[in-house]
Amino acid sequence: MTSTAATAHPRGLATLFFTEMWERFSYYGMRAILVLAMVAAVEDDNPGLGLGRDMATAAYGIYTTAVYLASLPGGWIADRLLGLRDAVFAGGCIIAAGHFTMAIPSNATFFVGLTLIALGTGLLKPNISAMVGELYPEGGARRDAGFSIFYMGINVGAFAGKLICGWLGEKHGWHYGFGAAGLFMVAGLVQYKLYGHHLGNIGLLPSSSGDARLDQRRRRRGWLIVVAALAAIAVIMTAALQGHLAIDPVRLSKQAAVIIVATAALYFGYVLLLGKLDALEKKRVCAIIVLFVGAAVFFAGFEQAGSSFNLFALDHTDRDFGSWQLPASWMQAVNPMFIILLSPFFAALWVNLARRNLTPSIPAKFALGLLQMAIGFLVMYYAARYVAAGEKVAPTWLVLTYLFHTTGELCLSPVGLAAVTKLAPRRYVGQMMGTWFMAASLGHIIAGLMAGHLADPSNVAALPDRFLLIFMVTAGAGALMLLISRPVQKLIGNVQ
Repeated sequence: MTSTAATAHPRGLATLFFTEMWERFSYYGMRAILVLAMVAAVEDDNPGLGLGRDMATAAYGIYTTAVYLASLPGGWIADRLLGLRDAVFAGGCIIAAGHFTMAIPSNATFFVGLTLIALGTGLLKPNISAMVGELYPEGGARRDAGFSIFYMGINVGAFAGKLICGWLGEKHGWHYGFGAAGLFMVAGLVQYKLYGHHLGNIGLLPSSSGDARLDQRRRRRGWLIVVAALAAIAVIMTAALQGHLAIDPVRLSKQAAVIIVATAALYFGYVLLLGKLDALEKKRVCAIIVLFVGAAVFFAGFEQAGSSFNLFALDHTDRDFGSWQLPASWMQAVNPMFIILLSPFFAALWVNLARRNLTPSIPAKFALGLLQMAIGFLVMYYAARYVAAGEKVAPTWLVLTYLFHTTGELCLSPVGLAAVTKLAPRRYVGQMMGTWFMAASLGHIIAGLMAGHLADPSNVAALPDRFLLIFMVTAGAGALMLLISRPVQKLIGNVQ
């Protein structure tokens, strides 16, 4: 085999690349205007839902958390019932239906659409990534390169989605932005079906125990569980929309945070005490717990982008360029733009450091991510001082904040995901991946609650102190992670 043939990527990668690109276009494009649409007054020229900011940001946190948590049953449904291939297509169809439902101007359809998108994303997101992995059964550097290309598609889609859906939503009507997200999801599905044959047999069938009767019984029970769960969701949604069930997003967020923490604590305790682990496995699970906490703190800050930072761009940023005003949602496109520009630099940096045996350890990279997150909030503290004095600030303050948050993300997010797969005991890999999603979910919930305080229009004078407090907490977490990096690395062992 020639070297060119050995390094070429499967044609199926292009199919999955463009499917994911358009799905991320729809997901991040809608998220760019989600909070803005919820807080816009009903009587505005571009009418929204008229929600209070604490309610809107908490609802945003619940939605983004639900997307992560839905990945767990989504993976199970693919494994047991549908297979990866059909799970991705079904998820995309549900996502498109959710966007088109949100495009109907009604409060009821707005929240029904959000629910559909969360369910559909839970089916599509984990399973399309799993198919990328199956394209490279040999693993190794070629597989890593394939995931890097796939990751680039995510950010190209996110960048374009925020620009197009943001412009349509803010300048022409929120429902146009939601509808555009649905149209591009349909484009991704059409491409997926047209070029799905390049995937070969990957993901065509659900997993099998080798016993046809047992598989049939499992699928029957599985479908009963799915139908019961969907029926329960439908009943809750109907009761809430008809006013029979009052849902307070802020209170629900606080309860969800407690449940996630308790669930994670119980699970880790069970695995450590009753999981029949050897000494090395116990040490590595303890290291995963440390990374879990670090990831939750990081995502609590990082996810201000779609909520409090979005509202900061709307209220306190001078976006006028002559007679034209920059859409507030466009500021969110800075993050994927920086990822596209900086990812090759970081990849080269880690390689060069590895050649010199200077590669930072996994906990040290987490510390770097948290410290850069903290610097971003320090930038916002200085920007907020001008705002508290009654001034609007230049967009460069948010751009600089997003730069530090993006470099922090590149240090922590892909490293954490890979670390969990390497550190988890072999028989608990899938479940430990679930804990990573739980850490991200906890961060999203906390982010929504934090954003309600940061975006409070009635107390702008307190904004600098609030950003300063977040800076101190995040910097403290980063410094602590740096101090304990050597002991944690000893728990990890020789895993890099």
